[in-house]
Amino acid sequence: MASVLVVEDDQFVRSALIRHLTEASHTVRSVGTALEALREVAHFRFDVVILDLGLPDLDGSEALKMLRGITDVPVIIATARDDEAEIVRLLNDGADDYLIKPFSVEHLSARMAAVLRRSRAAAGEAPPSRLIQVGGLSIDPLRRQADLDGAALDLTRREFDLLAFLAGRPGVVVPRKELLAEVWQQSYGDDQTIDVHLSWLRRKLGETAARPRYLHTLRGVGVKLEPPHGPQPHGPQPNGPQPNGPQPNGQQPGGPQPNGHRP
Repeated sequence: MASVLVVEDDQFVRSALIRHLTEASHTVRSVGTALEALREVAHFRFDVVILDLGLPDLDGSEALKMLRGITDVPVIIATARDDEAEIVRLLNDGADDYLIKPFSVEHLSARMAAVLRRSRAAAGEAPPSRLIQVGGLSIDPLRRQADLDGAALDLTRREFDLLAFLAGRPGVVVPRKELLAEVWQQSYGDDQTIDVHLSWLRRKLGETAARPRYLHTLRGVGVKLEPPHGPQPHGPQPNGPQPNGPQPNGQQPGGPQPNGHRP
């Protein structure tokens, strides 16, 4: 059983969702506007929010950003918009999942169950007590805190789970199916979900896919996290003539010595 907030302005859809969720033994509250949703979340604790995008007072995508400013409650977007760029923006703005209208109650139940499993597993798991250190990254699974070069990272729940899972296996290429199973707790899913969260995480680590530091994607294989490679030692240059043997006046190879050094 879960506490669910339904944010939907269509009375017919709203009533159907309330009826279905109540029959499934969930506790349901419902509102028809974004501002009402923000007030509800500020005053009550919910396990999941089902958020429509076509709200009368504020677009649902903007409401999502405002929700993420005050809570990390899992949010499932319910939308008639099937534009890929829009879906990517929603995931980037903090949505945990999305459903394209019209959808069946069975589909909604499956998505809700997956989101709730992930949320409860993250809250209830007993993480190791030791810190995970990879290069300048320091991750404390017990406190769910991560620092980069001494500065705290502001991560969402999913970003932290993804980072901690990869950091716990430094240098190991983790297949995407394993990431879906372990981080998202899904046996199937869209690779785009992983790509979006990796892109979001990369920005917070100060890197890009084209210029990775910690996160490396191997096309068609998986993802690995490893510390950045340090500067290479400066050895003799391979090009150009190399002096052979001792130099006149006891000088070392490479020409005159800096001021203050005499043979």
